[in-house]
Amino acid sequence: MKTGYPPQAKGSLMMKTTSIVIPLLFALAGAAQAQLVSVQLKTAEGADAGSVTVTESPAGVLVHVEAKGLTPGWHAMHFHEKGDCSDPKLANAGGHINMIDHKREHGLLAVGGPDHGDLPNLYVAADGTGKTEVFSPFVSLRNGGGRPVLLDADGSALIIHANPDDYTTQPIGGAGARVACAVLK
Repeated sequence: MKTGYPPQAKGSLMMKTTSIVIPLLFALAGAAQAQLVSVQLKTAEGADAGSVTVTESPAGVLVHVEAKGLTPGWHAMHFHEKGDCSDPKLANAGGHINMIDHKREHGLLAVGGPDHGDLPNLYVAADGTGKTEVFSPFVSLRNGGGRPVLLDADGSALIIHANPDDYTTQPIGGAGARVACAVLK
């Protein structure tokens, strides 16, 4: 069967293609790896509460949360301005991420909102576990593009609250106490 290549060219072409494709695959894998951060989620007491993975996209971030050990029901989630979960009330994480020169009202359903840290609620089942994947067009992991950057000099935090966010009430939608935190640095 004729292929159009002389027999001696087949091996040479294969070597050239392999020498180009393999480094390209490693470069792409490295670029993809550099565009995500995966961190542990901890309770206010410091216990393991699951994991959070944030992946950069051209238009925002994809957030994957696997929570455990939380009370059943709906819980608010927000990005907070500092990557610091060191105090018992998780207050060192600061307020919601919200650009100083482009401040918005809190709430996904609020007139004048949402602020840059707003995320949909997380549902936790009767066994204390919750798993969700949500997209936020309001922030960036590293690239900015006119959006606040999560991995800036002091990092940021994903906070889970005791209650659901009603998406309209100021300042935090009735979300209540901070019960879990993931440091993004």
